[in-house]
Amino acid sequence: MARIVGVDIPNNKRGEIALTYIYGVGRSRANYILKEAGVDPDVKVQDWNDDQFGAIRNVINSEFKVEGELRSEVQMNIKRLMDIGCYRGIRHRIGLPVRGQSTKNNARTRKGKRKTVANKKMATK
Repeated sequence: MARIVGVDIPNNKRGEIALTYIYGVGRSRANYILKEAGVDPDVKVQDWNDDQFGAIRNVINSEFKVEGELRSEVQMNIKRLMDIGCYRGIRHRIGLPVRGQSTKNNARTRKGKRKTVANKKMATK
């Protein structure tokens, strides 16, 4: 396993895929990083040398927010929305979908496990 910005990336995968194990790096950003560092995206991580590792680390550290720094920025953005009391902040606070999804039937991921509500009995005539 190789370590880049505090993350173990797998040796047996291609560089393009292995870099996506870093939070904040997807496929397109991984390709950009490898192109800037001058590394072939099809070469496996185990075949990289120290110079290539150094070049990749330099590109990531100089141009992108990744891992802890990015996570804290996202959390601060959510906290700001909650503090100003906007609609999105309120939805975050009460744990409901933020982006306009329907909650009548679905939204179980945000709402959590179903809580059964007891039915009222029908009044007999």
